[in-house]
Amino acid sequence: MGRISQKVLVLNQSYEPMSVCDVKKAIILVFAGKAEMVATYPDQFIRSVSAEFPIPSVVRLMVFIAVPYKKIMLTRRNILRRDGNQCQYCGRTDGLTIDHIVPKSQGGGDTWENLITACTKCNNKKANRTPEQAGMQLRRKPIRPTHIMFMQRFIGNISDTWKPYLYMG
Repeated sequence: MGRISQKVLVLNQSYEPMSVCDVKKAIILVFAGKAEMVATYPDQFIRSVSAEFPIPSVVRLMVFIAVPYKKIMLTRRNILRRDGNQCQYCGRTDGLTIDHIVPKSQGGGDTWENLITACTKCNNKKANRTPEQAGMQLRRKPIRPTHIMFMQRFIGNISDTWKPYLYMG
């Protein structure tokens, strides 16, 4: 039954990624005529007494669903998630806090581009200065995450058949 718990990427009719579901839900969508199989897991099937069906890895909805813009809320939890629960200065994964790259006292705001995950040690070392003023280097520039970025991180190991639809090449 391990195959039934595998994840399936659900695309809108326009081939934009919408969500992830399990194999059972995807097969129901396909058999109900609400979706079509775009890609399958190689050499994996669900068998009945008289038939065998490939296990879908990507399905596309037959009707376009208008999805309102998915804005990711700026929260501590989402900043940690975006940064992979790692200090953006040294890479540590324990004792994490949120740091303003440009301190509020120097005009820095509460934005996706100005807030990062930092360990307590690095946050104290940086103090009330910019990374440049403290002689510290950011591991990567912070950006506003998209729902696709979070989908990629949530799923973890992504099937090669999903990559073209998640803009991963």
